[in-house]
Amino acid sequence: MRFPIGMSASLTSYIIRSRLEGRKHIPLVLMLEPLFACNLSCSTCGRIREYRDHVSKMMSLEECLLSSVECGAPIVSVCGGEPLLYPKIGELVDGLIAQGRYVYLCTNGMLLAEKLALLRPSSRLFLNVHIDGPPHVHDAVVERKGAYETAVKGIALAARKGFHVTVNTTVCKQTDMQQLDAVMDELSRIGVRSFMLSPAYSYDSVPDKNHFMSRRDVHEKFEYIDAIARRHRLSDTPIYLEFLKGQRELQCTAWGNPTRNVVGWRSPCYLIADNHYSSYLELIERTDWSRYGVGRDPRCANCMVHCGFEPTAALMINRRKGDIWKMIRWQLT
Repeated sequence: MRFPIGMSASLTSYIIRSRLEGRKHIPLVLMLEPLFACNLSCSTCGRIREYRDHVSKMMSLEECLLSSVECGAPIVSVCGGEPLLYPKIGELVDGLIAQGRYVYLCTNGMLLAEKLALLRPSSRLFLNVHIDGPPHVHDAVVERKGAYETAVKGIALAARKGFHVTVNTTVCKQTDMQQLDAVMDELSRIGVRSFMLSPAYSYDSVPDKNHFMSRRDVHEKFEYIDAIARRHRLSDTPIYLEFLKGQRELQCTAWGNPTRNVVGWRSPCYLIADNHYSSYLELIERTDWSRYGVGRDPRCANCMVHCGFEPTAALMINRRKGDIWKMIRWQLT
């Protein structure tokens, strides 16, 4: 199985129930950023630069848990910043699981071995470690020598202790897909269960734009992704991969992965912040969703990031004949 059967069943029943209730905007994953503080300064990350005036702030545990209830998404991705710097990270994860959520705890891995004692293995918890390529590439991107080795040691320890470990990789213009394939071999041997690949987004706040790709660049980079997908368990859906290869078009479903952080509910999406609202309902009702997307907003022109387009696949928007069976086969392998 691609994902635990309970997770797939919960997500499917949630989507069906939401549609029967007549909901137009169905959130699938809450992107929860309890803080912006980080122990790395990655060259492709615009988050810390964008919120540099808020780095010392953090959401309270109560705010985090209430935001999860307010949104209602069955999956919560705890990100940031570096979530393992959050003082109550153990309580936060336990609280989200107690609500019945599936939790992706995203981390750069630098503190993973040290902080594992604060966490408990669960079928509802996924430790999602960011690895950007082989050691020399990863260390250069995160601007810290030895970062790859530290993260890999944390991954190996977590896997030995029974945690479900996944790896997330941001694919940039300079990424060598053959090298990445070899890294995935190594990480699979130490216990990584699945991999998620996504092209980098060109943040306005990142001065060096050489890392980022046009849509044509993305299509060329992912042209042979099927060979990697046959060798490794990717959490990217086959519909999304077809999109990355240029074989189909998908519209962005920005409201599918709403973002809550120390400033508020970020609008319209995880990558663009035109406003912040005080409630989830305000975010949904006051955001003019028709303004955004390819051909509508120039900032969206080259965006193909998973958080905007995977909800489109999951919700079967832009559905083609055979997509349902394609998704079922993918989940069962």
